[in-house]
Amino acid sequence: MALILNIETATETCSASLAENGKLIALKENIEGQQHARLLTVFIEELFKETGRSIKELDAVAVSKGPGSYTGLRIGVSAAKGIAYSAGIPLIALSTLQALCSGVLSNPIIDYEPETWLCPMIDARRMEVYTALYDISNQIKREISAEIIDENSFQDILQTRKVLFFGNGALKCQEKIQSPNAVFIDKVICSALDMIRLSFEAFQKKDFVDVAYFEPLYLKDFVAILPKNLLHSNQAKS
Repeated sequence: MALILNIETATETCSASLAENGKLIALKENIEGQQHARLLTVFIEELFKETGRSIKELDAVAVSKGPGSYTGLRIGVSAAKGIAYSAGIPLIALSTLQALCSGVLSNPIIDYEPETWLCPMIDARRMEVYTALYDISNQIKREISAEIIDENSFQDILQTRKVLFFGNGALKCQEKIQSPNAVFIDKVICSALDMIRLSFEAFQKKDFVDVAYFEPLYLKDFVAILPKNLLHSNQAKS
């Protein structure tokens, strides 16, 4: 038996799920953005209250490790670490991009050709995205990176196979990536629901990370932007 709490805060979605042996028990989710700090602990408390379970019953906690929002990842990972440490249970870290693929692959409506690759995209502002390539077995084919999208992006791959593009960074790239083999799927969000199968598999393999030293996958350094009035004030003093 494996009772696992899954936490997803890498994008605008704040999501938490409780699952047992790879099966959903309960899900709490908000897609409005910028509310992770307020909602995450509330969602976790509600999951246990509504299901009659407790943190003491958990066998592991899984968290989306990124890439994604710096602030969102910090909130999710901090909560996951706190629960894992206090409960004395393992911490599982899952790729946000692979979890996105898991959600798409579980959709029975989509018909996959054997050679199809999946390209999850997380918005990194302007024309930049966090992305990677996976096959239909959800095995990585091109490593995770931050890429600036232009007319040449993925053209080498699109010449030989169909590629499905999805995630909150995909639609802005649709005008740039022109090919009959490029298929864009709308309304695919990061969700703790899509972490369930992956976290159970990781638990069975004992694929855990160190609670004390684990850090999210940011890809880019965090840059704090000062308000314009404060910036001008500092420049005047220099």
